[in-house]
Amino acid sequence: MTPSRRFRALSVLAVTAIAGALLAGCGSGTKAPSAKPVTLTVFAASSLTGTFTDLGKKFEATHPGVTVSFDFGGSSDLVAQIQQGAPADVFASADESNMGKLAGDHLQAETPQDFASNTLEIVTPPNNPAHISSFADLAHPGINLVICAPEVPCGAAAKKVAAAAGVPLKPVSEEQSVKDVLAKVTSGDAMAGLVYVTDVKAAGATVHGVVFPQASSAVNTYPIVTITGSKNAALAREFMTLVLGATGQTVLADARFAKP
Repeated sequence: MTPSRRFRALSVLAVTAIAGALLAGCGSGTKAPSAKPVTLTVFAASSLTGTFTDLGKKFEATHPGVTVSFDFGGSSDLVAQIQQGAPADVFASADESNMGKLAGDHLQAETPQDFASNTLEIVTPPNNPAHISSFADLAHPGINLVICAPEVPCGAAAKKVAAAAGVPLKPVSEEQSVKDVLAKVTSGDAMAGLVYVTDVKAAGATVHGVVFPQASSAVNTYPIVTITGSKNAALAREFMTLVLGATGQTVLADARFAKP
């Protein structure tokens, strides 16, 4: 081998060795640390359980290291928890009245934005044993009716509809969330209940739904807001943007939510 060829061969070996050393260094002590896991806490009305769970998974898929934790319940109960200091980053209410309660305590980090609306529907067991076909039928003697409590959005809507229809309701039970009403019907503890159209769709073949025209007299508008003092304010705003955007609106529409 000539001296020039020997020099070129040694040069190639040297470059290879240096490159190997650099790669080894990158693989040992110079790897960038992974992002710290973050939990985004979302308080949302129980009627949003299916849609928000879906949106939470979509959010996690585009935000590695982020877990979306939901607390679903009656809007009035969720507001009370936030007012008492429960750690929440986002709140989505089933009505504007309960959302307004946060404003007085300066717990809204920004102006709430409406993202959906919902109306009531009668729900019965699949075979509709009481043969309910109208809102007036709910007042018949012997009808075991369950509705939401008046402080809960679905209960306030039921009270408004009953007044507009001139039909006095005498429920055997008033529940703290629409999911509790639905559970009473699906378990056979009630012949009928008043829930949202979205709940009837989500329940599928386990229930029978009865649409009634008076429902249009009480349309609930759903607002969403980020909470003052959130430790994840930027992520909270991004989740809110997801709900308000095309993806969120498509998921909500598929569940029978209407535009606000």
